[in-house]
Amino acid sequence: MMKNGHHVISPEKRRRAVRVWCDGCYDMVHYGHSNQLRQAKAMGDYLIVGVHTDDEISKHKGPPVFTQAERYKMVRAIKWVDEIVEGAPYVTTLETLDKYTCDFCVHGDDITLTVDGKDTYEEVKRSGRYRECKRTQGVSTTDLVGRMLLMTKAHHSNMGSSDYQQHTDNFGRGPKGHSPWTGVSQFLQTSQKIIQFASGQEPQPGDTIIYVAGAFDLFHIGHVDFLDAVSQLSEKPYVIVGLHFDQEVNRYKGKNYPIMNIHERTLSVLACRYVSEVVIGAPYAVTKDLLDHFKVDLVCHGETEVFLDRDGSDPYAVPRNMGILRTVDSGNSLTTDNIVQRIIKNRLLFEARNQKKEAKEMAVIQAMKRQEEERAQAVL
Repeated sequence: MMKNGHHVISPEKRRRAVRVWCDGCYDMVHYGHSNQLRQAKAMGDYLIVGVHTDDEISKHKGPPVFTQAERYKMVRAIKWVDEIVEGAPYVTTLETLDKYTCDFCVHGDDITLTVDGKDTYEEVKRSGRYRECKRTQGVSTTDLVGRMLLMTKAHHSNMGSSDYQQHTDNFGRGPKGHSPWTGVSQFLQTSQKIIQFASGQEPQPGDTIIYVAGAFDLFHIGHVDFLDAVSQLSEKPYVIVGLHFDQEVNRYKGKNYPIMNIHERTLSVLACRYVSEVVIGAPYAVTKDLLDHFKVDLVCHGETEVFLDRDGSDPYAVPRNMGILRTVDSGNSLTTDNIVQRIIKNRLLFEARNQKKEAKEMAVIQAMKRQEEERAQAVL
């Protein structure tokens, strides 16, 4: 069909946008969650994410680490998410998919069970409106909790030690635990994974190039609020995050920090919609060379303490002297330390939660095995 000399696609021929539904607790959001949402978005055009309330999670799983308000904000900050639904029902029904005009829902290749051990996706699976994406190896909330409780700086390289094993036993692989979904495996970074997460966008003329640096460990809502505040300093922000190497973070933070290694922290930060680029292993001191290389207009730091460099010097001396350093108050004082304290305070509840989850998963696996055996017998 022609109109004013131009080809016009008729409404019948114009492809309708494919709407995808994902839902979950999204408690302690990590790059595994982000990778699930990235894969879900790639299956369609518009991604809607349902996030459960604190009450629903407590009923079916146990106490969440973060409040629902924190979890809603955290999921909104993931760059592949187009819309979130607050207080989404724990069991995914066709009614929910139809209400938000979603073609299908996507979940990882693990299993989610209700308090009475039923598959929460049973109805949508039966109707053929269910798709699966690959679970990200090497990360789980269970594993991260175990790392936090293991107060040693060598936890990344100590995964085979008896101390580490004891914590992971408590948090998912109990004496009878053989569930493939609750447990610990090593995360292996690849260049492909970084490419998938990176925006690939170069700074454009007129962009304000803003540099921030830090550990950004256990990437959380405090970090999100800070990066959001930083991005609002300009109409066209291009935010570069410099991530310090693990040894550097341990030097100034001590204890068992960082909880996540440099590769894991890279993906966590890249998944944030306010971030344009990441410098992996940025120098601790913000140097003139670094500022010139990236053509930085503004350097920002939060209200948190600035630790001195190894030689006792101010790591922000150069941008301070250039008059381009700005302290940004995000209005959120949450730190990684606070999160670890929440976990330790509720340690027994979290141990009980993970053991309960494991028991439910094992019951489902055994039932599936029995069904397979019965089918095999019927064939004979």
